Amino acid sequence: MSNEPNDTPRQIAAKDISPDPVKIVSPQTLDLYAKRKKIQPRAIEGFFQNIRIITIWATMAVYFLLPWVTWDGRQALLFDLPARKFYIFWWTFLPQDFIFLSWLLIIAAMSLFTLTVFAGRVYCGYVCPQTVWTKIFLIIENFTEGSRNARVRLDKAKISPEKIIRRGSKHIAWLAVAFVTAITFVGYFTPARTLTTELLQVNLGGWELFWIFFFTMATYTNAGWMREQVCMYMCPYGRFQSVMMDKDTLIISYDAKRGESRGGRKKEADYKSLGLGDCIDCELCVQVCPTGIDIRDGLQFECIQCAACIDACDSIMDQMGYARGLVRYTTEHQLAKGGRFKFLRLRLVGYAAIIGIMLTIFATMLTLRVPLEVETIRDRNQLYRENSQGMIENVYLLKVLNKSQKTRHFTVSLKSDKHISMSKPVVMDIEAGDLASLPVTLVADPEELHHNKYEVTFMVQDSIDPGLNKTSESRFFAPAQHEGRDHD
Repeated sequence: MSNEPNDTPRQIAAKDISPDPVKIVSPQTLDLYAKRKKIQPRAIEGFFQNIRIITIWATMAVYFLLPWVTWDGRQALLFDLPARKFYIFWWTFLPQDFIFLSWLLIIAAMSLFTLTVFAGRVYCGYVCPQTVWTKIFLIIENFTEGSRNARVRLDKAKISPEKIIRRGSKHIAWLAVAFVTAITFVGYFTPARTLTTELLQVNLGGWELFWIFFFTMATYTNAGWMREQVCMYMCPYGRFQSVMMDKDTLIISYDAKRGESRGGRKKEADYKSLGLGDCIDCELCVQVCPTGIDIRDGLQFECIQCAACIDACDSIMDQMGYARGLVRYTTEHQLAKGGRFKFLRLRLVGYAAIIGIMLTIFATMLTLRVPLEVETIRDRNQLYRENSQGMIENVYLLKVLNKSQKTRHFTVSLKSDKHISMSKPVVMDIEAGDLASLPVTLVADPEELHHNKYEVTFMVQDSIDPGLNKTSESRFFAPAQHEGRDHD
């Protein structure tokens, strides 16, 4: 063997790592749309569900009975769009009163914000129309198709006479409730008694038929088919609620410190020695949730705070002999540090103060509101005219709107220079909600006039109730040559 050095350069072994074309897998396409998984919530009883039943039936009673309440011989709550009159008990609002509606909507929005700061989406869980009607539809479903397990089995079962009868009776009942809901809704805009009579006589107008059909299908679809999809995807409230909430907002929460680690066990087992918490992982809280979430995963925007999971968990705690409250209404600060609920805090007090101020202004505006509108329009064809007796005349059109709910007898008086007067007394009878237009002529002796322009004020006053009056200002014009006679 030679000891001479080898000058031949050494080659570094290379490994071919290029992908094998035979083994190349085609790229997968991800579908961003997930098909809806049908939720079959389980019925549960408990303290909070009893409260929900009370609020739901109270809401339904108010909605269905209010159109039949009468006030002074007419429907107490009626939004008469063709006549442009809104009747709300003893008030009549016209397009000129739109500011009241604006204030009312703003106050309602601020009240919802304040309630959210205090207790999250509790409005959604107890009185929201979507929640109320969905609960009614679930009661019908539970009656026609059975409990949750029976409904799940029915979903998987093949078509059979029993399935057709159960499903058919459910949908017929849904449509019946939706139809009555639509009739009632239209009854707020068309007098309910008139609407019902026309319905029985098959004499409804085109618009009534359209809106009854529209709201029937909307109710049937939203409460029967879409359900939690409305809360999760269509309602914006759940999306921006977190902006209004803070760590002292009362929300439904799972106490992870007490519940973890979760796991099954026998009732008499010493679960502490096994390293388990109070949660037995029965998933009953998930089964009763109408939006299908697991409250143990923390606060989620889908949660409508119906408290079904609280009642479900409390029932399990009672069976196991554990303390209630593993799932409960609490706050983030209480979960982290304990202590009592902090009711008075800056944001909540601020919202409440704003609502108080707005309610005060709204009540003051309603109290000072005079159910009478008066407008004076001058004759635009000529500033003045001279009649056959040589008197100067100005012609006006007086428009008087009676916004009260009964016919009134009005008299018109004039406040102006003593030399200007009305050619004849003006009186008028105006029915409730009607607008009357009446020409008024003012006359004056040109020899008594010292200016070419005078301020005049018309006062319209109720003959029986003098406190009901309204004024309207205008001008009286005279020939320019009379200007300055008081200096002669």
